[in-house]
Amino acid sequence: MPAARQSRFRGILGWGVLRACGLALLGLAAFSALPTYAATKVTIAVVSLEGDPRHAARRMERAFPGHPTGRAIDGVNLAAEDSAFELDAAGIALDVRDVVLPNAAGLSKALAELKAAKVQHVVADLPAPELRALVQAAPAALGGAIVYNASADDDALRGAQCAAHLLHTTPSRAMLSDALAQYLAARNWRKALVLRGPSPGDTLQFDAFNRSAKRFGIKATSTKPFKLTGDPRERDLGNVRLLTSSDREHEVVAVLDADGEFARTVPYATQLPRPVVGAAGLVATPWHRLWERNGGPQLSRRFAKLADRPMQGHDWAAWLAGRAVAAVLVESPRATVAQQLKALRGGPVGVDGFKGPRLSFRAWDGQLRQPIFLSHMDGVIGVAPLEGVLHPKEVMDTLGVDEAETACKQRP
Repeated sequence: MPAARQSRFRGILGWGVLRACGLALLGLAAFSALPTYAATKVTIAVVSLEGDPRHAARRMERAFPGHPTGRAIDGVNLAAEDSAFELDAAGIALDVRDVVLPNAAGLSKALAELKAAKVQHVVADLPAPELRALVQAAPAALGGAIVYNASADDDALRGAQCAAHLLHTTPSRAMLSDALAQYLAARNWRKALVLRGPSPGDTLQFDAFNRSAKRFGIKATSTKPFKLTGDPRERDLGNVRLLTSSDREHEVVAVLDADGEFARTVPYATQLPRPVVGAAGLVATPWHRLWERNGGPQLSRRFAKLADRPMQGHDWAAWLAGRAVAAVLVESPRATVAQQLKALRGGPVGVDGFKGPRLSFRAWDGQLRQPIFLSHMDGVIGVAPLEGVLHPKEVMDTLGVDEAETACKQRP
């Protein structure tokens, strides 16, 4: 190519490149000049109690089945991380606030601080008495609020002591007992020797077991009281072999021990070779770290990485509470808290709990419908509702108190 033409070609090329670069810079300048919108900040408060006996270090170290091994804040933090992408798309930023009450009397001060922060979603990791106090005070103190119960399994909180703004992500005692009874009925293990402890918690478990046994055709061949004591006059009450020796009709041993200390001594210590269920052996639980379907391994790994411990049932319930908040915010970002409550409790909003079906809250008592795992230490061996169990509307309502049975009269 002649030198003159080469020079002209380079000049044209150079002008084209410069023109393109200039247009690009003008475009970036115009884009940067567009108005920016800050994400709407929504705060979730996770309320727990300092000195909560359920979280005593000795108890958490022993990790009895069905007992917490850490605090609910870990599960809610993971839920906020898992929900960040969809919340960001909706223009919402989720903030998690850890609120630890020094004692029950500190509730009023904590609620005043939460009102100043405009908190209307509260995840409660509290014993039943403190939870009831929070539920009673929160609506007036916060100008309306939804309370998510992530750890108390008391059936009364879903019954006569229910509240319109109280939702439960942890299963009730009735749900856990029904899951266990369904499994026993499916295996045709219908004759149970019941070992019952002396504490109020043991009595509540006993009542729940009796209800489920009647419902699914399980017969208690005998009921034996147990007691852990240093009194030599009562040491026979802690002797598993002696407690299980007189009744030879039973096909399974059901140990009802809210504390868990006695129950751990029962498997493989019975007089007859019988399976143990209830508080040890085969246990009904909302989550198991070795659940291997529906994305369960990924959820368990993410939690273990965040909290440096395995995910247990209480952690799953706290995580699900955070996910429920995110779900209703994404579905209705401009809705009032009253509208959000209606969308969750019996409404169209559901949550993926990594258990298979989409999960929803019952309209009549605020309880989260959910499959329950039948598991031992090393894995899940069954999921309730079990195959063959039927219900006219929703098979998951075979677990716990159904609409026709409920004593809850509070609706949003």
